[in-house]
Amino acid sequence: MTWKIAVLVGSLRKESINKKLAHALERLAANKLTFEYVDIGDLPLFNQDHERDYPPAAKKLKEQIASADGVLFVTPEYNRSIPGVLKNAIDIASRPYGESAFAGKPGAVIGASGGAIGTALAQQHLRNICAYLDVHLLDAPEAFVQFKEGLVADDGSVTVGSTREFLQKFVDRFEEWVSQFAQPRP
Repeated sequence: MTWKIAVLVGSLRKESINKKLAHALERLAANKLTFEYVDIGDLPLFNQDHERDYPPAAKKLKEQIASADGVLFVTPEYNRSIPGVLKNAIDIASRPYGESAFAGKPGAVIGASGGAIGTALAQQHLRNICAYLDVHLLDAPEAFVQFKEGLVADDGSVTVGSTREFLQKFVDRFEEWVSQFAQPRP
């Protein structure tokens, strides 16, 4: 069975290294996971006054996450935490209280940065948020990717053998994780 994964990339930048990383993971997951990229760039700012009558973009976000078998967060690190646009999407999809699209879903967190510690602090903050939201996050392998120019080719292939092997193990483990929690679709 191929599992449907809602992918939330925390960067809106056209040439985002995290988007490139997500596409590399998608290529490595071929025939195991189907990636559905969730657009978080057109969402309104979360406002509790609107949570009973969300605008169309917010409703679509909740539906995409709710209909997925699992969730993959691919995030950069901004000011030692997750980007505001990602937090906004999480707030919208998890509200109103008791109607979280994330509840009970298996998930994983990964991120890329040019720095040596990758996105370690952003991922830790995201793990804390996901614990509250009842997202069953893959604990290991943790994946903090130091991104260098050319690491991911235009076709999504990973050009460094050791990184490709590590990311393949991450994808394989994530697929196993999703299969433990996800409910088979009719």
